[in-house]
Amino acid sequence: MGKGFFEVPIAVNEPVKDYTPGSPERKEVLATYKEMYDSTVEVPMYINGKDVKTGDTATMAPPHEHEHILGTYHKAEKKHITEAIETALEARKSWANMPWEQRAGIFLRAAELIAGPYRAKINAATMLGQSKTIYQAEIDSACELIDFLRFNVQFMTEIYAEQPESTSGAWNRLEYRPLEGFIYAITPFNFTAIAANLPASAALMGNVVVWKPSDSQVYSAKIILDIFKEAGVPAGVINMVMGDPVMITDTLLASPDFSGIHFTGSTHVFKNIWQKIGTNIHNYKTYPRIVGETGGKDFIVAHKSSNPQQVATAISRGAFEFQGQKCSAASRCYISRGIWEDVKELLVADVNSFKMGSPEDMGNFITAVIHEGSFDKLAGYIDQAKKDSNAEIIVGGGYDKSEGYFIEPTVIVTEDPNYTTMCTELFGPVVTIYIFEDNDWEKTLHLVDETGEYALTGAVFSEDRYALEKAVRILENAAGNFYINDKPTGAVVGQQPFGGARASGTNDKAGSKLNLYRWISPRMVKETFVSPTDYRYPFLG
Repeated sequence: MGKGFFEVPIAVNEPVKDYTPGSPERKEVLATYKEMYDSTVEVPMYINGKDVKTGDTATMAPPHEHEHILGTYHKAEKKHITEAIETALEARKSWANMPWEQRAGIFLRAAELIAGPYRAKINAATMLGQSKTIYQAEIDSACELIDFLRFNVQFMTEIYAEQPESTSGAWNRLEYRPLEGFIYAITPFNFTAIAANLPASAALMGNVVVWKPSDSQVYSAKIILDIFKEAGVPAGVINMVMGDPVMITDTLLASPDFSGIHFTGSTHVFKNIWQKIGTNIHNYKTYPRIVGETGGKDFIVAHKSSNPQQVATAISRGAFEFQGQKCSAASRCYISRGIWEDVKELLVADVNSFKMGSPEDMGNFITAVIHEGSFDKLAGYIDQAKKDSNAEIIVGGGYDKSEGYFIEPTVIVTEDPNYTTMCTELFGPVVTIYIFEDNDWEKTLHLVDETGEYALTGAVFSEDRYALEKAVRILENAAGNFYINDKPTGAVVGQQPFGGARASGTNDKAGSKLNLYRWISPRMVKETFVSPTDYRYPFLG
């Protein structure tokens, strides 16, 4: 029980380190990278505070050097998933009743561990296991994760402070209980910060979690788990399991105590999970919370008044940072004909200046895509564009997987606004551009809104305020995160809450209070100080 009205440290965004040549942080992360590259690790599952090894293992390798083995991880049998459920429910008895300031202290400590002693290690792990450049690793696995942890604590206290009106005769109180049961967290390969935040945000609010990281992110997931352990997350509160995703999901969703899912991944998988939850609904003790951030086919639209240099830079960064493997990455662009030739010249020059290779060489802007399946899919779309008469590759178009899964940043220009790569989520360094007539601004905005099923992020460029106003209005439902004169990537915790609607998810806005509300079940308590003793009201006479 708390013995004070405690104020937590005011959350501030973690400064992004520059890693300039000769800087101490650059030297430290490169030394850590080499040390981790030269060693191998074994990643067990983590259930009830104990390492669990099954002997059924898979290997981990850098996408940019797929023959080099970083280590192995252990995969679950069904009995391990059942044990994780039982463990979590037992841990809930203590965790849900722990004073909020004690939970806050754990995750604030985790943030400081990442900011200090673990920074180089979690960045190097993300560079190695997910093939991110140092800058992409820094803004993700260090800064964004620190921000999630700090701001979520502040958001929690703001929620707890929201109380109803009381009178002199009665005291009204809202308790913000955790959900009754356990949470299932499914996390993606592309953001280490998301992999940590999905289980941590639910746990912060008093919930217990079974967490399944992506098979392609287990290497940095181990570092996350090490941080949570050192920060003091008790046994059973966050359990990490790996293995067959269908078996794990079916086992967890079959439990009557399943109370919610925190998901980031593909739209198809999320819809299948939602369907399974619906099928099992009569088995559950409570209605599960379903929170998901899924796919995107994110756009940049440039009016004839736009600055071509700004548009070209937005495409270069928005489409190709981290090889386009961001849910928010620019994937389809609509450029007004009056500025196209200038944008084209600048964009092609940008792409031709990119260096590609291992993230260990910090002169590289582009590294490898995550695995062979992604490589083969992207190569297939590029090959088809080379054959199609209504598409032209103006830069890029090469690929090579002999050493790593390298896809050249590729720009396709099409005459057909419904061309395949204008509509299909690719999740790689391929962007498709459609040129529209200068006077077709409103028509093009409706086209953007009506193309595809997604509504995650989008950007509009214009120096004409009337054109911008029209875009904001027509594209109201086309993107949950909407950018004016900026690229559609780079949402910052506490500044731009992130999430989209339509087929892009439930729009519960990670990085804000809105997401944390999903992991609580309020209880209203009214305490009357002097109770009535006569049922008769004055109107009875």
